[in-house]
Amino acid sequence: MSETTPEAPRIEFPCQYPIKVIGEAGEGFTELVISIVERHAPGVDSTLVEVRDSKNGRFLSVRLEITATGPDQLQALHAELKATGRVHMVL
Repeated sequence: MSETTPEAPRIEFPCQYPIKVIGEAGEGFTELVISIVERHAPGVDSTLVEVRDSKNGRFLSVRLEITATGPDQLQALHAELKATGRVHMVL
């Protein structure tokens, strides 16, 4: 009897893909995130962007949804967000 490891579910592209970006609260953080996301996934609906402060106000989370076209797009977006030095996590 052989055991098989189940494969992770695959994402079928293109698809609507939710993103949550967490970083230190500060002037221009939300605009920075949106401008980077817009470069990688043009057409982000800014009316659907949700911004929340952390309990102590030190961090901000920016939630939005993009049309993901493939893994290369998502990797490039993640890399550019992290390269800002202001982003702590991208979920």
